[in-house]
Amino acid sequence: MRILILGGTSFVGRAIVEELLRRAHDVTLFGRGRTGPELFPGVERRTGDRSTGDYSALADGRWDGVVDVSAYVPRHVGQAMDAVADRVGRYLFISTGSVYDYKQAPAYLDEDCPRLEPRRDTEEWNGPAYGALKVACEDDVLARLGDRATIVRPGIVAGPHDPSDRFTYWVRAAAGGGRIEVPGRLAQPIQVVDADDLAVLVVSLLERDQPGLYNAVGRSMPFEDLVRSCSPLHLDLVEVNEGRAPMLLGDTAFDVMFSRSAARAHAAGMPQTPVAETAAKVRAWDVARGEPPLSF
Repeated sequence: MRILILGGTSFVGRAIVEELLRRAHDVTLFGRGRTGPELFPGVERRTGDRSTGDYSALADGRWDGVVDVSAYVPRHVGQAMDAVADRVGRYLFISTGSVYDYKQAPAYLDEDCPRLEPRRDTEEWNGPAYGALKVACEDDVLARLGDRATIVRPGIVAGPHDPSDRFTYWVRAAAGGGRIEVPGRLAQPIQVVDADDLAVLVVSLLERDQPGLYNAVGRSMPFEDLVRSCSPLHLDLVEVNEGRAPMLLGDTAFDVMFSRSAARAHAAGMPQTPVAETAAKVRAWDVARGEPPLSF
């Protein structure tokens, strides 16, 4: 298959490209060319800029599918569809689990649960409007493409090359064993999905030309279990009232957001890598890069 990736050299996109190449698909990358220019030698690259709406590099060519990893606001998906929708088969949009309205959510979230109201009045996506902007993106892709659209909603994604360092923070904290102060609830539910599992899901859906909505999440577990999975050593986990750390939520009302069903994604081919295996990969990568200061 010929697959166009809109953003494929950072974290999630990188994992998807690696899985596509592992399965011998023909990949074209579209992006600014600033992230990972040394990656994927021999793969066709088209240079453009979604922030300015420059898709001129995509004026020619046909693809069996497009994976949109880097759209955050409705303009991004609208302009991308204008540029290529008549020359692609399936349009797979990487959305987010943040589209759900936790205030209306039942105890266990599936893909048909209520979402936030869409927002189109801002492009400040890196903040409170993030989920609502992604809702608007989903709506526009589905309205225009119908059964040619596929929506994947990842939760917290874990693995090497994660620029957020959310999971890496806990892997590094647990590496030496001993006492770890947790500024939150050890009983808080949490879900992480291995980036490679997410990539397998995406490629499997493309290969089967399969529409639908899919939660790409890992198994829900207490936060304590996640941290203990990050190291084979003995850990003394202690709840504290001060400080901050990634993935910990103060408000118990948000707990439902870490109780999402992945049944539909597993039925579509997504595996479930044990958290300990993901942590081992992240630890090896973190050591190899010299354990730089974390972004969190």
